[in-house]
Amino acid sequence: MSRFRHMPWAIALVCVVLGFMLSMQFKVQQQVQLTDLTAMSRAQDLAQQLEQAEKARDESMAELEKLRQEMTKVIQQQAGFEDLGHQLEEAQRAAGLVALAGPGVVVEMRDATRPLAPGETANNLIIHDGDVLRTVNELFAAGAEAMSVNEQRVIGRTEIVCAGPVVIVNGIRTAPPIVIKAIGDPEDLEMAIMMKDGIAEYLRGYGIQITVKRETNLTVPAFKGSLKMQYGTPAQ
Repeated sequence: MSRFRHMPWAIALVCVVLGFMLSMQFKVQQQVQLTDLTAMSRAQDLAQQLEQAEKARDESMAELEKLRQEMTKVIQQQAGFEDLGHQLEEAQRAAGLVALAGPGVVVEMRDATRPLAPGETANNLIIHDGDVLRTVNELFAAGAEAMSVNEQRVIGRTEIVCAGPVVIVNGIRTAPPIVIKAIGDPEDLEMAIMMKDGIAEYLRGYGIQITVKRETNLTVPAFKGSLKMQYGTPAQ
């Protein structure tokens, strides 16, 4: 009987130990479950973040492609504007609206100083518009790219007329000496004036003084008059 006297305590102790072990197992299972849930939630968060990052990347790539296309258009437009700018610059140069510099010749003409011959009029001793026009035409025919007469730019609409002893160029009255500046090949331009039976020989026959000087760099001013047209319009 004494051997079984302590059995309730032993059973109680075993029960306590079993209860403690069951409690610990339950807690461990809960922690494992919580860990699994946390890991799953973390994985879901990471998946959402990855999806958002991929979406943002795709949107950025699309925006980048759009910007590239717009930049290409801007570059093409800029190239077109530059081409138009070059064309405008060429047109302004051809129209005489900008000053030009380069090699060429300076032709100077002065009235004759010799005495009148018997029966001769004073008109033979002075420079006329025809003399200036012929000189200008000879220079243009020899390849002159730009020209001025007493600092008045000569263009397609330039008028050169006489008014007594003076010459009117672009509506501006000017008196001798007449100084013509022409940009082009100096040798060709000089030859055009000084050739045999040319304008220089013709004018010297009347005593008109004419000289031609080659220049490595001279400046021809821009046309300062009006280019407004009253009757002409672009043809269809």
